[in-house]
Parts: sequence; C-alpha cells; structure tokens
Amino acid sequence: MLKQRSSGFNTFNRAPGLKPALGSALLAAALTLGGCGLLPEVKDETAGWSAQKLYAEAKDNLNEGNYERSVKLFETLESRYPFGRYAQQAQLEVAYAYYKDNEPISAIAACDRFIKLHPNHPNVDYAYYLKGLANFNDDLGLLGNLVDQDMSERDPKAARDAFLSFKELATRFPDSKYAADSTARMKYLVNALAGNEVHVAKYYLKREAWVAAANRAKEVLKTYPEAPALEEALAIMVIAYDKLKLTDLRDDAQRVLTLNFPNSKYSKGVSTEGKAWYRFW
Repeated sequence: MLKQRSSGFNTFNRAPGLKPALGSALLAAALTLGGCGLLPEVKDETAGWSAQKLYAEAKDNLNEGNYERSVKLFETLESRYPFGRYAQQAQLEVAYAYYKDNEPISAIAACDRFIKLHPNHPNVDYAYYLKGLANFNDDLGLLGNLVDQDMSERDPKAARDAFLSFKELATRFPDSKYAADSTARMKYLVNALAGNEVHVAKYYLKREAWVAAANRAKEVLKTYPEAPALEEALAIMVIAYDKLKLTDLRDDAQRVLTLNFPNSKYSKGVSTEGKAWYRFW
C-alpha cells in the first residue's frame, strides 16, 4: 500500500515544540524590525557645530522673534558644552526668550535656576531684574489687555513676587544699571498693592460688610502709609465706622483724612463704580 506524500505546504513545518501563536509573533516582529530600516534617518543640522556657532544662531533667532527655535538652540548649546562661557550666557538668554514669548512661568523658572547655579555671576542682577519683569507682567495675558483691567484688581501674588525680586536687586546691587528702574517699579507696585486692598474694601462696602471694609482699609493705613490709595482708604474707614455706629473711630478717620487731604474729593463719600482714581500706569 502506497503511503500518501505530504504536500509542499504541509512540509513547511515549524520547529519542534514551537507553538503556532509564538511563531506568528516572532515573524511579525522580524518584519517590523526589518521595516524600520526603510525609514529615512532624521539628520541633526547642528551636528558638529561649535559653541560659538550655536550661540550665534540661537541669538539670531531670538532677535528675529523665533523664540521657540532660539530656546532649543540655547538648550542644545548648554547640553553639548556645559562648562563653556557660552553655556552660562545661554541660560540667561533662555529666560529672556521665554519672557519675550509671553511664557512668564518658564521665564521665572529659568531665572531661578540661573540664580541658584550662579549666585556670584557678574550678570546675576539681570536675572533678578528679569524675574521681576516676568512677575510684573504676569497678568491675565491677552484677555487682561483686552478688558483693560487695573493691576490693583488682580491677584496680588505676582505683584508681591515682583516687588521682592526688584527689592533683592536694589538691595544687593545698588550700583546695577537695573537698580533705578527696579526702584521705580517697586514704588508703582506698592501703590498697586495698596490699591488692591482698597478695591477689596470697596467690594465689602458694596456688600455692606462694614467690619471687613474697615479692616481692609485700615490695612492700607498700616502697611502702605505713603501710597496714593491712602486717601480713599481713609474715606472708606469713615463710612464703615459710621455704619457701625463707632463714632469715635469715625471721627478719628475723618480728622486724619481732612488733615492729610484737605481738598479730598471723597468728602461726599466713596464711589464703588468706574475706574479707580489712583490708576496712572
């Protein structure tokens, strides 16, 4: 009796003991790995560039407003040449690029990193100044500009952080070329912070929360005695104490208001509508 010969397909036998599913997986993996070699390699155009060339190219992109590209080039420079003089400057340039690109959080982080790594660097005063600027302009972004919102009406945290950065610069580096501008911005920030307290106090007046209004206004008198917002704060205290029937405190506040602001426009009360009178920036 003749034995039946196996067909060609059947003679393509798997290795002994190899399960069908495993064999299929290995075959698919081999095909996948083989296909990877067909993809074109992505070339790094900066390969072989010197630190000077990387810095120059990054600086050109920064000056042209290509901030994202400049950041990448500066970071490439720092990673390849971490101990060169260009690396330290690149860290400052990255902070500035983020600042110009309206990325205050990244700019502040880059400034903090530079200050921590190079506390005695000749340009560390600039890092403090740039950090202050980033916080100073950290408002509502484009929306804040569109609605023309008063800085005194915003969250005061950024203003306080900016003030501290400018104060650190002016205190540690009084001869810095950024000291005068930092001092001017500090004065403005003090007025803005005082204005924020007044803004909140006016809100409490509108809600007839007399105690809260008086306390907020008194905080201006205590913390910002030379701020322009002091006039309105005293007027709020007069109104709040009058509503609370605290005649002695009301008369004291009125006396201070009249003595310091004899021609005060708040002699007839405080308006809770419209723009704040102390806005001048």
